[in-house]
Formats: sequence, structure tokens, C-alpha cells
Amino acid sequence: MSEPKENITADTRTRLIQAAREAFMAEGYRASVDRIAARAGVAKQTLYNHFPCKDDLFSEAATIASAAIVVTLDGQTNDVRETLLRFSASFREKVLCDEGLAMFRAITAEAARIPTLAQAFFAKGPDQTAARLANFFERAMNAGTLRQDDPRFAAEMLLSMLGGVEHVRHLLCAATLPKVAETTRIERIVDCFLLAYTPN
Repeated sequence: MSEPKENITADTRTRLIQAAREAFMAEGYRASVDRIAARAGVAKQTLYNHFPCKDDLFSEAATIASAAIVVTLDGQTNDVRETLLRFSASFREKVLCDEGLAMFRAITAEAARIPTLAQAFFAKGPDQTAARLANFFERAMNAGTLRQDDPRFAAEMLLSMLGGVEHVRHLLCAATLPKVAETTRIERIVDCFLLAYTPN
């Protein structure tokens, strides 16, 4: 029995998006539609049947990339440090890995040309992560395990500490600092943050 047409169509679309992500990460937006189609193992016309223009394909790849950097918080507020250590490790792994950096470069390079795409990427990725972290901090502040403050400000401050100059250094392929064990760096960042938010 042959595979249903809708399954074949869905599989083709998935392969096209994956091929596009790989191409855009490697070459940026200049990656050709011909190479993307070839990478996916389909004809160029098949690509256009799914995505009428290159911008649509780029947007779909960016949407998936933004979802990939969202980090959840499933810990309880009575063990804030342990929860933040897990969160921080996951967050840094996603934003500082080669794939995360490559897609970030590709999207920011097109931000001025396609501002709505860049805004959507921010809303679905970094902004959503910040909102979830702020919600966690608000619950911890209400429980008395963190001192009262603006939870969104606290969230953005921790995210900046986890990325910040280090993220820029990776993006620009700048010389790295002497190697510090990742777990040690994360612990120092989290402990520094918690020192500022210890309840009075």
C-alpha cells in the first residue's frame, strides 16, 4: 500500500525546512533556492509549491529556530538556585552553540530588510524565555525566597549575565578568554545574581 499523499507532502515540507535551516546557517540569506532544493532532494518547483518565495522559507526556518531557544522552568521556587542552575545550563547551551549562533547571525543580518521577521523571532524566542523566567521570579518573590523587585527586570538581568559580552564574542569569532569550566562559570553567574536578590 502506498503512503498517503498528505504524509508525503508533510515529509517533503519538513525536509525543505531542515535543508533551508542548514543552508541559511552555513551561508546566510544568500543561500540559493537551487541549493536548498538539492539539499532536500526535491525539484526547485516542488520547493515553490510549498513556499511561494524565499522569504517565506526563511521565515519558517527562523520561526523554528526561535522556538528552539525557548527554555522552560519546571522547578519549584523553594529551591531557586538549583532551578536556575538547570535553566542557565540549558539557556547557554542553546544560545552559544554553533547552530544557535549561526541562525542568530542569519536573522540579524536581515533584520533591517525584514523587520517583521526579526520582531517575530524575538517575540517567539528571547522574549518568551524572558517572560517565563520573569514569571518564575515573581512566584519566588511572592514566596519570599527572593527579595521583592520588578521580576521582568530581574529576568533580563540574569539573561544578560548568561549571554552578554560572551555571546557577542562568539558571534564575532573574537579571541576567547582562558577556558573556565562551564559548570563553574554558570555557578558563579547564578550565585552573583542570587546575592543581589537575597531576601532582606
